[in-house]
Amino acid sequence: MAEDSAVAPVFTGPAAARGPRGRWIAELGLVGVAAAWGLTFTVIQDAVVVLAPLAFVAYRFLVAGLLMAAPFAAGLRRLSGQGWLAGVVLGLLLVSGYVTQTIGLTHTTASSAGFITGLYVVFTPLLGWVLLRQALRPWAWACVAAATVGLLLLSGFGGGWHPLGDGLMLVCSVSFALHILYTDRVVRRFEVGPLVAVSLTVCGLVALVLAALTGDLSVPSGGQVWVALLFTAVFASSLAYFMQSFAQLRTSPARTSLILATEPVFAGVFGFWLAGDRLSTLGWVGAGVMALAIIAMEAKPPRPASPT
Repeated sequence: MAEDSAVAPVFTGPAAARGPRGRWIAELGLVGVAAAWGLTFTVIQDAVVVLAPLAFVAYRFLVAGLLMAAPFAAGLRRLSGQGWLAGVVLGLLLVSGYVTQTIGLTHTTASSAGFITGLYVVFTPLLGWVLLRQALRPWAWACVAAATVGLLLLSGFGGGWHPLGDGLMLVCSVSFALHILYTDRVVRRFEVGPLVAVSLTVCGLVALVLAALTGDLSVPSGGQVWVALLFTAVFASSLAYFMQSFAQLRTSPARTSLILATEPVFAGVFGFWLAGDRLSTLGWVGAGVMALAIIAMEAKPPRPASPT
C-alpha cells in the first residue's frame, strides 16, 4: 500500500531526534501519559456518580476530539480517505476498550478489573507476534512476564472468575493492545494530529449513541463534574493520545505497553496523596516489580561466560 503523502512536518526533524535521545524523550512522555491516566481514577471517582459513565466517556472524548481538531483543521482537510479510515478504526478500538471496561466494572471486582485490563502488557507483544510477525527477544518476554506478576500483586487479584465482567475486561484489554499495535502502523503513514482528532471524535460519538440508547445520556452539571471532564479531555485524552502516537514513532509497541501499564502504580500513588487510599504491602511490592521490569527492558541480558 502506498504511503500517504501528508506526513506531519513535526516528525521530519533531525535524525538525532529519532535516535536514542529521541526515544528516551518519547518514553518519558509515555510515563507522563501513564501518570495522567493514573490520576483520572481519583479525579473522576465522584464525577461518575453524578454523570453516568457512558455519558462521561462520550463528553470526555467529544471535547478531546474538538480540542485536537482546532489546531489541526488544515491537516484534517489534507488527510486522505485512508487516513480518515485509519482514524475511525483507532476510534472504534478506543471505544471498544472504554465501553467494555465501563460495563465490566459493574459485573466484577475492582481488583480483577485492574489486573485483567493491565494484561494488555502481555497481549500487545503476543498479538504483535501472531498478527504482525514482530520479533521479541526472550529477555523482553521475561520483562513482560515480570510486569504481569507485578500487576497481579498490585491489584490484589483473587476471589474467583466472574464470567460476564471478567470476559468484558478481557475484550477491553485486547482492544487496548490492538489500539497500540494499530497506532504503531498508521502513525508512520499519516499526520498524527488529524489522525488523533478523528479517533477521539469517533470514540466520543459512538459512546454518545450508546449512552442515548441505554438511557444514560444527561447534561453535565456541577463544578466537580466539569473539572473532571476538562481534565480528562485535555490531559488524559487529547495530550495523552497525541503523546502516545508521537512516542510510538520512536519506540516499540511492546515497550509502549510496558510503560503504559504503570498506570495503576500512579493510580495508587495519587490515591494515597489525594484521597487517603493506601496500597497493601504486596501492592507496593508489585509496583516495585513493575518498575524493575521497565528498567530491565532497557538492559541487555547477561551473556554466559565463555568456556576457558
